[in-house]
Amino acid sequence: MNEVILCPEGLRARSENLWLDARRKTPLSFVSHAHGDHIGRHVEALGTAPTLALMAHRLRGAKTRPRQLEYGKPIAIGGLTIELFPAGHILGSAQIRITKNGHRTVYTGDLNTATARTAEPLEVVPCDTLVIESTFGEPRYRFPPREEVEERMAAFAEITLAEGRVPVFLAYALGKAQEATRILGERGFRVRVHPDAWALCEIYASFGVRFPGASPLEGPPGPGEVVVSTPRGRGDPMLGPRVRMRTCFLSGWALAGGAYRMRVDEALPLSDHADFDGLVEYARATGAAEVLTTHGSAEELARHLRARGIAARALSPSPQLELF
Repeated sequence: MNEVILCPEGLRARSENLWLDARRKTPLSFVSHAHGDHIGRHVEALGTAPTLALMAHRLRGAKTRPRQLEYGKPIAIGGLTIELFPAGHILGSAQIRITKNGHRTVYTGDLNTATARTAEPLEVVPCDTLVIESTFGEPRYRFPPREEVEERMAAFAEITLAEGRVPVFLAYALGKAQEATRILGERGFRVRVHPDAWALCEIYASFGVRFPGASPLEGPPGPGEVVVSTPRGRGDPMLGPRVRMRTCFLSGWALAGGAYRMRVDEALPLSDHADFDGLVEYARATGAAEVLTTHGSAEELARHLRARGIAARALSPSPQLELF
């Protein structure tokens, strides 16, 4: 039997006090990664070492007790066997497999099937039931190859510098900013990073992730320097009032009119999520007999999976509904 039910806090295990990416305070929640929509001030949090460190930074003052678990090393919680596996999303991101009476249920959290420079590569986790997040679960979301996106980032920077202006890449402070900083630095650019993102770079560095050619943004960028900032930081006074710049937003949402919506000069689909094809292929690769889709385009993805012969349905948002 699938070991997942819905409750007011979100998803949880059926037979033990274990929640999955709960936003409200719980006695014990698995935290798949440290983005704001997956963390909470729990009594105890189960996750990888990087996730717990990043969460502690983002929830300063929280008295959550960390319960660190390594990838691929099972533990028992009551009658459940719990294992974590890399999700490929950001540093430390994890899927959780819950096994009871031989039935294996995997909850992915956010996942990325493309190889990133600053996250552990996704591992396909065999299971009987798959609960998969469906952020880009529509056919219109098909990302170009990562190499092509990186080439376009470099071209944007080179053209902007040749014009005597400053290239400013706007990326979410956790995950995307570190990936962009690593990409640009490895391509030989001198990168200045917004302080909010740089503090997270330092946590990444404590786990062995290096950022060549990068330093924190502490004043107006110098000639030939590239800036990685956050969406909120493009008007930061540290950039200086007279800096001539061009802005580029980095997100999978670039495929949905990101340049217009963000009021930037360019938007490029550098994503830390799987696209539609990646989600479909991952669901197939796990061998799951049933797939439950959640968040994002859940209904759409479930419909397309059924058309491919996979038993799938979207989770109902009703907190009273018990799954299977």
